[in-house]
Amino acid sequence: MFKHILVPIDLAQAEKAQAMLDRARLLADQGARITVVHVVKDLPSYVRAELPQGLVEKNTRLARQDIEKLVQESGTVAGIEICEGDAAQEILALADSSKADLILIASHKPGLQDYLLGSTAARVVRHASCSVLVLR
Repeated sequence: MFKHILVPIDLAQAEKAQAMLDRARLLADQGARITVVHVVKDLPSYVRAELPQGLVEKNTRLARQDIEKLVQESGTVAGIEICEGDAAQEILALADSSKADLILIASHKPGLQDYLLGSTAARVVRHASCSVLVLR
């Protein structure tokens, strides 16, 4: 069905990764690409200045290792992208630049903060130029 599927994974919801990657494999055409993306929240420069040298890089490296482990355990052949910034913006930018034809994203039951600010999944659904499938 799809030639390139982008699968954003939030390590805070890592328990959903297996189901998401299983669904991506089911929806992928033969020879399709699956790209797993994790976005590390961008920190303001005044916060970065107070952190120990190399801490952000270390956390990014650890996030990559965690994502690689999740992908390997799922048995999925997938590319991995680790980005830094606002999650929704980075996911949308990567989907556009990589010409993804589906974004497969997890969502949680919305809380009050989501009604005020909007969840990442909701922002991706509203602004994506490709199909989006939201898994709960």
